[in-house]
Amino acid sequence: MGAGTDATAKIVHENWVRVCSQVHEACVAADRKSEEVRIVGVSKYVGAELAWQLAAAGCTILGENRPQSLWEKCDAMAGHQLPEGVRVQWHLIGHLQRNKLRRTLPLLSMLHSLDSLRLAQAISQEATAIGANLPVLIEVNVTSDQTKTGLQADGLEGLLTKLVHMPGLEVRGLMAMSSLNSATDLVRREFEQVREMRDRLQLRFANEVQLSELSMGMSGDYRAAIAAGATLVRIGSKLWEGVMS
Repeated sequence: MGAGTDATAKIVHENWVRVCSQVHEACVAADRKSEEVRIVGVSKYVGAELAWQLAAAGCTILGENRPQSLWEKCDAMAGHQLPEGVRVQWHLIGHLQRNKLRRTLPLLSMLHSLDSLRLAQAISQEATAIGANLPVLIEVNVTSDQTKTGLQADGLEGLLTKLVHMPGLEVRGLMAMSSLNSATDLVRREFEQVREMRDRLQLRFANEVQLSELSMGMSGDYRAAIAAGATLVRIGSKLWEGVMS
C-alpha cells in the first residue's frame, strides 16, 4: 500500500496465522466446527497501512470502534489492491451516533452495537432512503458494570418486537462484552447468559427473525466465548504484537 515494510507485513501475517490456529484449537476444545466462528480483526489500534496488511494476510472482516476511524481507513485503503478475490467487510463494533449515520452506513457490512430504538429508527430511515439493508446486532449488558453500554436483558424482547418489521435493518443476533479482569468462570457464565437470551428470543420470534450471530469475546476471553457459542470473536491486540509500540 505504500508506507509499510515487508518485515511488518511478515509479522502481521504470522500473527494472523497464529490467531487463526488458536481460534481453531478453541473450536476443537468446544466440540465446534471452525467454520462456525469468524474473526473480526479489530483495527482501531493501528493505521490504514497495517489494517491493509492484515486484510492482505487473509482477515477480511475488520472492526472499528469509531465512525471517524472507519471513514479514514476506508478512504486510505480505497483503490489499493488486495489479493484476488479478497474484499474487506467493515464492522462497526463501537457506538454509532445518529449524526454520523449518513456517512457511515454505506460503508458497513454489520453494526454490532445497536442499543436503542432511536438509533434503530434512524438506521431504518437512512437505509431505506438509499435502498440498503443493514445487518445489526443488539448490544446487551450482562455485567454488573453500569458504565458499559448495551441494553439490560429485560429490555431485549420489547425492542426486538419493534425491530423485526422495521425496513432497512436486519437483526442477526446479539453482541456482548464480559466483565473486565474477571475469573474465567464468571466470564463463561456471562457469555452463556447471552447465548441463553438469544435462544429464548429465537423461540419467541421464530417466524420473524433468524438470530444466528453471537458477537462475544476479545483477545483475552475468546476461548470462553467460543465455548459458550460465539460466532464472531473480536480480536485486536493479539493481531498487532510486534508491530504496535
